[in-house]
Amino acid sequence: MNKKYLNVYNNLINYTRNKELYKNLNRDDTFSDRLTLFLLHFSFFLKNFKNEENKKILQEIYDFNFRQLELSIREIGYGDQSINKKMKDYINLFHSMVSEIHFWDTLPKSEKLKKLSIFLDDFQNIDELIDYFEEFNSNLAKKKLNSYLKSVINA
Repeated sequence: MNKKYLNVYNNLINYTRNKELYKNLNRDDTFSDRLTLFLLHFSFFLKNFKNEENKKILQEIYDFNFRQLELSIREIGYGDQSINKKMKDYINLFHSMVSEIHFWDTLPKSEKLKKLSIFLDDFQNIDELIDYFEEFNSNLAKKKLNSYLKSVINA
């Protein structure tokens, strides 16, 4: 497998491992919680770098990341039939996230709260997560795609 986009994947995983993201969850976090936050990070990543020049690279990153997710699900022990259903569910979830955050930069905070609440319904105090994703989105906008391709960014 081509590991050309492993740095991007690892960066997104590192962001997802931030323990502060889970402090408003009134239970232990699960694989599903982590995956949801991973997909949110990935949605913001694609939103920020989406342009005609990056189209091919972003498609390859998309393919690579979902292949990595499939491998992770296999490692957990799901069977082939379960994996296909899970992957379909995760891909649909991801595409709905991309759709919901498409106009993130122009939305009022109340709308951002509604959008994140769709995906993070088990999380309390989503305002803190809005602030987190505001900062994450802003930091993405300041960097070039190449910086994510070449190295691991500290989360």
